[in-house]
Amino acid sequence: MSGPVSTELSDSAEKLIRGRHATRAFRPQAVPEETLRAIFSLAGAAPSNSNAQPWRVEVVGGARRERLADALQAAHAQQRTSADFPYSEGMYAPVHQERRAAFGADLYGALGIGPDDHAARAAYDAKGLRFYGAPHAAFLFVTGDGGARMAADVGAYLQTLLLAMTAYGVDSCPQGLLSFYGDTVRTELGVTEGKLLVGVSFGYADASAPVNRVTNERAALETTTTFHV
Repeated sequence: MSGPVSTELSDSAEKLIRGRHATRAFRPQAVPEETLRAIFSLAGAAPSNSNAQPWRVEVVGGARRERLADALQAAHAQQRTSADFPYSEGMYAPVHQERRAAFGADLYGALGIGPDDHAARAAYDAKGLRFYGAPHAAFLFVTGDGGARMAADVGAYLQTLLLAMTAYGVDSCPQGLLSFYGDTVRTELGVTEGKLLVGVSFGYADASAPVNRVTNERAALETTTTFHV
């Protein structure tokens, strides 16, 4: 059987998609405004059911970013969580838990944090509420009824956004943790509609940080996909 036929576009897609990875240490350098506008304009080309485009995006930087980070850390310290979408460890199947455990071992290992050092792990996780030092963050809200179908559309927007950032040389980290504080984000940013699905920290990676050299294995194609042909 012959291999796939490569094209100029497929080669670029391979580089773009496989080159994207989560960044957890950033330089303070801000992304230029014209680049921000180009990225979020491109992300708006994401598909959605009946072209409803049920997303609302809030992008922060500068002093507003600092105030929001302070508010998020205060809410975290006071255990004032307000997740719009339910979360539970029980939602993961055993195979998911195995993958998560392998990822955690690699991540905390790169940080020099032992598997039983729960205090150090918690302290590091709290740093995520300051966006890992990224100069910007984007918050993606699901509008309409905020149900699963519309959340799926916003998921398509999220992936398009991440790839658009990669294409423009901007590094990113989607963070589920940020979505645990929906009320805090709404209050600080004056948001009056939608359910918070995810936050994305973004900017330019600190190439010297060991955490940015962590790589994640992907499941083999045969374990997730069946071809009925």
